[in-house]
Amino acid sequence: MSEAYFPVGPGLGLEENFLSLDDILMSQEKLPGRAESALPRLALALGQGAGSAEALPEGSKLEIPLWLAKGLHDSKRRIISVELPKIYKEAWRTVFSADANVVDLHKMGPYYYGFGSQLLNFDNPENPEIAQSILQTFINRFRRIMDSSQNAYNEDTSALVARLDELERALFQVGQKGLNDFQCWEKGQASQITASSLVQNYGKRKFTEVDG
Repeated sequence: MSEAYFPVGPGLGLEENFLSLDDILMSQEKLPGRAESALPRLALALGQGAGSAEALPEGSKLEIPLWLAKGLHDSKRRIISVELPKIYKEAWRTVFSADANVVDLHKMGPYYYGFGSQLLNFDNPENPEIAQSILQTFINRFRRIMDSSQNAYNEDTSALVARLDELERALFQVGQKGLNDFQCWEKGQASQITASSLVQNYGKRKFTEVDG
């Protein structure tokens, strides 16, 4: 039986894949920011006005989704400025540097790596440090994730993945699939050929016609 939906992987780095459900959900994550000029007819859309014709005044503090922040961001016109979410600021980068494995990434932001990569689209002087922190965090957490996925066979893994971000959960599932495939191969089940449901149903129908 074919799957109704074939998962599409998220984009890499600064790019988004608009066919990926993960990227669509990630682009809805909110960013703190500030209006650097008046934004006509956007007050209602951003939840700060009662009428659709109201303008958002210059200097207004904002909480806007990533996709809108990217659309409004223009380094030349200075329409909006974007602030770093706290998990990407220096204090948290220090925590990640000390021991990245103690952080509950799912609680802090389920798309830590993807969202952090998207922040590099904005002209922030801390971009090099953010990029390095994201990369090092991934490296430091990767081995434990894969070790956990390879040592959890036929058991409840909900506690193991509870603190992982969505990318890490996908990696965990890849590790689990590899473990399950290996176990099947070891038991001699990997090479077994079984008839498809289509062939089986066809055979049953032929037998019914003969009996009739």
